[in-house]
Amino acid sequence: MINNRKVTIITDAEDKKLVLINDIVFKGKRKVNWENVKKYLAQYVGDYYQIEESADIIYIGSELPDEYTGSESRKALMGANAKAKANAATAIPELIQIASNPVFEENKKEKHNKDAKNGWYRYDVRFGIPVYEEDVLVRYNIFGARLLVNHAENGKKYLFDILSDGTLWEVHTAL
Repeated sequence: MINNRKVTIITDAEDKKLVLINDIVFKGKRKVNWENVKKYLAQYVGDYYQIEESADIIYIGSELPDEYTGSESRKALMGANAKAKANAATAIPELIQIASNPVFEENKKEKHNKDAKNGWYRYDVRFGIPVYEEDVLVRYNIFGARLLVNHAENGKKYLFDILSDGTLWEVHTAL
């Protein structure tokens, strides 16, 4: 378990859970250092967390750091979405905890016959990243995403990646 994380789960006005990431670990205006993100994610390998809504246990396997940082979907991300995915890595336990609306899909790719023999699940999550101007918090950017979880041959479910769902909202703080 990674210590000293500044992550909070809140419930919004519509009674939906949201993870606020209050400390930006992966900074950079133009380019994310994905090798640093991969090293950060490696700290989770071997851990497991429970989805509050369904009581499903989601494990963190050794494939997560490579897939999270090297997938085609990650390579397509730019700007705020890339920075959001990088910093979502700091909130993996909380994102798993608030995951909701599971959608099941059979495995269709031969290359995943072992790691997703029992199919895939996608869960909805939302998280917020603070936006500062001159060291003053001015708003949170809220991102929608999907946890991609494989249901492996051993019967366990493993977090495989976090995918952007393309939604971004700017939420202005009350100052």
